[in-house]
Amino acid sequence: MDTASIQFVCFGLAAALVSNFSRSRMWRSAVLLIASLAFVGLLAHKPMVLAPLAGFLALGYVFLMLLERGWQRGLAWMVSAVVLLYIWLKKYTFLPEASFLHVSYFTLGLSYIFFRVLHLLITAGEGGASEREPRRIGPFAYLLYTLNFTTFVSGPIQRYDEFARDQFAAEPVALGARTVGLELERIVRGFFKVNVLAMLFDMAHTDALARMSEPLPATAKMGSAITLAVFYPLFLYANFSGYIDIVIAIARLMRLRLPENFDRPFAAGSVLDFWNRWHMTLSNWLKTYVYNPLLIALMRRFPSPGVEPFLGVFCFFVTFFLIGVWHGRTSEFVVFGILTGGGMSINKLWQLGMARAMGRKPYRELTRNTIYAAFGRGLNFAWFAFTLFWFWGDWKQIRAVFSALSVAQWIGVWLAAWLLATLVLGVWEWLREALLSVHAAGEPVLTNRYARVVYASTMCLASFVITLLLSQPAPDIVYKAF
Repeated sequence: MDTASIQFVCFGLAAALVSNFSRSRMWRSAVLLIASLAFVGLLAHKPMVLAPLAGFLALGYVFLMLLERGWQRGLAWMVSAVVLLYIWLKKYTFLPEASFLHVSYFTLGLSYIFFRVLHLLITAGEGGASEREPRRIGPFAYLLYTLNFTTFVSGPIQRYDEFARDQFAAEPVALGARTVGLELERIVRGFFKVNVLAMLFDMAHTDALARMSEPLPATAKMGSAITLAVFYPLFLYANFSGYIDIVIAIARLMRLRLPENFDRPFAAGSVLDFWNRWHMTLSNWLKTYVYNPLLIALMRRFPSPGVEPFLGVFCFFVTFFLIGVWHGRTSEFVVFGILTGGGMSINKLWQLGMARAMGRKPYRELTRNTIYAAFGRGLNFAWFAFTLFWFWGDWKQIRAVFSALSVAQWIGVWLAAWLLATLVLGVWEWLREALLSVHAAGEPVLTNRYARVVYASTMCLASFVITLLLSQPAPDIVYKAF
């Protein structure tokens, strides 16, 4: 069963329907666990390939029990063991090839299970937030949280207390007719993003990549390079956010509220703001468990007010470098991490320098300026597109693409991508604001229920018609690989 396919949507809706046969906490939990185990089984096909994943889960639960029984002093080595086991199972290339298991086994979902297990261990090891986190988590609750099929493949990353608040509530989260309608609309929107928009963007990106190796005039190749650069971020957003729309909606129909993972990221006027809007649960997890502890430790080691801002810059680099490295096990993702962390650090240094030169209030006013914000938005998009070359390509592809044009031509490509993104995203923001300003009966016309029914129906029809006409399956969910 492919993720974000019509089969997956039907599976999720069936699970949601059965889950609502009873308001009982035990019934809802039993349905979720059975659905999650069935989902993993359908993906894995053979039970034996699940053995390493089962071992990872078992080790995590053993460590959790030890921590809950007062073994807090062992937290550091327990976390280290989980991290090393994860790196080994994912076969990171800096480890010797001979050390790996040379049999086929299932790693899908391991990255997100890894985050959930670490979250549980760190919370328990720090004594837990007793008012927010239960002191004892039984095996049933542990499996429900770590294997929840709505977050298994590509997140979002949810805290245990948020999960338990809804899943184990004596009185389930309310689910009225309006909520059901909105969530069904969200499923349609997500399906349209994945199966229509992402497919079209992927076709444009693939075509541009092929044309980069053809004997074309320089101007034609530069046009292909611009297409190659700007369409992949759009593909990735439609592909990933569409899947997230589907699973958040299915979970809500099961009376479970998942955290949002996207907040209009291409509206961001800076790299810093972008990562507050893109894959937000990953950014927030690493800020909580990497950035904040590292910054506190460094501030204690170097207690100087003048040094503190630069410590923050360094911690930004480390945190977002790890985001890049987490995405893949090869050296390409090390470069992606360096570029991502470097972009965050440079952006932070720019903010510090401008605030110091202009004063904080004048600088805040400058960031609200329409033209400044538009160019910042375009620059952020162009930088993200540049970093993604090491996200989608291997070294052979990257070398071939960059050698197809001269350095001066590539500078022209990135300047054109910046200006194009500035113009298109600026017009998009203006158009969106203008449409939302049109009100009727006290609400924006664009978001009233009649308009929602029309565009949801249109997206649903377009999804099936375009899929049938193109006779081509939608590209797989990119974040499924992580």
